[in-house]
Amino acid sequence: MTGNGLTKRLGVLEIFCIAVGAMVSSGIFILPGLAHAKAGPAVVVSYFLAGCLMGSAALSTIELVTAMPKAGGDYFFIARAMGPAVGTVMGLLSWLALTLKSAFALVGIWAFAEKIFPFDTRAVVVGLAVFFTVLNLWGTKSSSLFQVIFVIVLLSLMSLFVVLGFPHVRIRNYEPFTPYGWNAVLATAGFVFVSYGGLIQISALAEEIKNPSRTVPLGLLSALGVTAAAYCLMVFVTSGILGSESLDTSLTPISDAAWVFMGRGGEMALTVAAMTAFLTTANAGILSASRYLLSLSRDELLPALFGKVHPKRKTPAPAVITTGLFLIGLFFVPLESLVKMASMVILLTQALANACVIILRESRIHNYQPTFKAPWYPWLQIASLAGVVLLIVEIGLETFLIGLVFIAAGLGFFWFYGRVKQEREYALLHVLSRLSARKVVRTALESELKEIIRERDELCLDRFDHVIEGSEVIDLVEPCSPEALLDRLNSVLERRGLERPLTMADLNGEDPGVKFVEIFPGIGVAEAGASRPEVFDVVLVRSREGLRLPGAEAPVHALFFFLVGSDEQDFHLKAVAALAQVLQDPKFDIRWRHARNAQALKDIIVLADRRRVCSLEPRPWEMDTLPDARPRRVP
Repeated sequence: MTGNGLTKRLGVLEIFCIAVGAMVSSGIFILPGLAHAKAGPAVVVSYFLAGCLMGSAALSTIELVTAMPKAGGDYFFIARAMGPAVGTVMGLLSWLALTLKSAFALVGIWAFAEKIFPFDTRAVVVGLAVFFTVLNLWGTKSSSLFQVIFVIVLLSLMSLFVVLGFPHVRIRNYEPFTPYGWNAVLATAGFVFVSYGGLIQISALAEEIKNPSRTVPLGLLSALGVTAAAYCLMVFVTSGILGSESLDTSLTPISDAAWVFMGRGGEMALTVAAMTAFLTTANAGILSASRYLLSLSRDELLPALFGKVHPKRKTPAPAVITTGLFLIGLFFVPLESLVKMASMVILLTQALANACVIILRESRIHNYQPTFKAPWYPWLQIASLAGVVLLIVEIGLETFLIGLVFIAAGLGFFWFYGRVKQEREYALLHVLSRLSARKVVRTALESELKEIIRERDELCLDRFDHVIEGSEVIDLVEPCSPEALLDRLNSVLERRGLERPLTMADLNGEDPGVKFVEIFPGIGVAEAGASRPEVFDVVLVRSREGLRLPGAEAPVHALFFFLVGSDEQDFHLKAVAALAQVLQDPKFDIRWRHARNAQALKDIIVLADRRRVCSLEPRPWEMDTLPDARPRRVP
C-alpha cells in the first residue's frame, strides 16, 4: 500500500490498455477530417511528427516517473524540479487538459450516436459520464478491467479496417501531397498532438502501478508504438479512399471510409470501434485527471477535501466526483476549442517534462535515482523542447493567448492560496546553488526522494541500515596524513565506546586487536574492540584525495571503521556481508567520491539494492490502517 491508501494494482497489460484507450479516440475517429482540411494528404506526416515528438517527451517522462512514481504524475515531478508555483499551474492545467480530452471523447460519442439513433442523444452521453464517474469511485481495478476488454475489441476492429481497406486506396487522392505547404503540415502536427495526450495520464497513475521500474517503460512505449502505427496507417487508408472532397467535411471519417469498401456492415463496425474508443478515453480521463487533484491536495495546494481517499474502495472520491462534474460541463463547449486548448496544455506539459530531466540531472541531487534513463542526454531533451516551441508557434496566436490566460489564472490561484500554505524546496534551487557557489538549499527534497525510493523499491530498514543512519561521518576534503586521521578517529570513537585510543601501531597491523583490510582498491574496512560487550557502531570515512594507509595498495577513498563489542561478533559478520553487497555496485566508488554531504554518503548505503530480512515500516499516514495501530518492529 502506498501513501493515503492508494493500492498498487496496475500491471503492464493494464498500463498498456489505459494508455492506448486514452490516446485512441477522437484523435483518429474525428480529427482526420479536420486535420486533412488543414494539411491535405500530408496529414499522415503530421500524425507521424506528432508521434515522434511525443516519443521523445515520453522517454523523459518515463525517467521522471521511475524516479518519482507518485500520484499526480507530471505535476509531482514538475513541482519537485521547478517549484510549487510552476507545479501548481501545470497540475491544474494537466487536470484541465485530461478533462478536456475526455469531454472531446463525449462529443465523439454524441456525433456517432446521432448516426445510429433517431433522437437527441445528449442525455445518454451525460448518463455515460455519470456511469464512468461511479465506475471510478468503485475502484481502480474495475476501471482498468473495463479498459482491457474494450481496448482489445478496439485494436481488433482497427486492424480489420487497415487490412481490408489497403487494397482500395487510390493514389490520385494523394495529389497534390502538400496543397497548403509544409508550414501547414507542422501546424497540423500541433493540432493533432492531442491525439497522443493519453500518455501523460500514465504518470498520474504511477503510485498505483506494480513494479513501476519495469511496468512503466514497457507499458508506455509499447502503447505509443502501437498507437502511432495505427494512426498513420488508418489516416493513410482513409485519405486514399475518401479524397479531399469527402474527407475535409467529415466528422466521422473512419466510418465513412469503411462504408466505401465494406458497406453498411463495415460502417457500423467502425462506428462501434469509434464509440468503444471514446468510452475508454472518457473512462481513462476521469481515472487519471482525478489523481492531479489528489496530489495537489496532499501538497496543500488545494483544499484537504480533494486529498481524501475512500477507506474501503481506496479511490480519491471527492477528486473523482469533481472531475466527473466538470467533464459534463465541458461537453457543451465547442469542439475545435476543446482540441486547441487540450493540445496547448499537453505541449506545455511535455516541454516541462524535458526541462525537468535537465534540471534534476544538473542539480546532482544524489537521491534522484531513476531506474530508466532517457538516452542521448541532453540533446534529446533540447531537440524535443525546440520541437514543442515550433509547434506552439505554428498552432496559432489565438490558442497561445488562451494558454497564457490559463497560466495566469493558475499563477493567481497559487499566489492567493498555495503560496501561503507551503514553501517547498525544489531542484532548480540546487542548480542555482551550484552556479552561484552559495548554499541556498536544505535537505528536504533529498529526504522526500529517499522515502520515494524506499517505497518504489520496497526497501525496508534492517539493523545494519539503522546503524548506518546513526553513524558518524568523517569527511576529509583536504589531503590527510595517517596521524591526522588517527586524531579524528580517536575523537569520534572514544565518544562511542572505544576500548582504548588507537595508535600508529594499530594502523601498521602490529596490534592484533585492530584489523584493517582493503577489500576493493581504494575501499577498506577496519575493526576495533569496544569497551562494553553490547556496543556495535561504525564510523564512515571519506577522503576525497585518498588516504595512504599501511597495507593498502591504492589510496583509500572509503574507510568503514567498525567498533565491535564482545557480544556483537555474529552481527559484525552479518554487517560486513551486507556492506560487501553494497560495495559490489560498479558505480559505488564514483557515487561515494561525488556525494554532496554526510547524509548523501549514508543514503548510498541505506538505499543500496541488497538482501534484507525485515518488513517495511508503516508511514505515519498508514498507521490508522494497521489492525492494532501500532508500529511494526524492524528486526
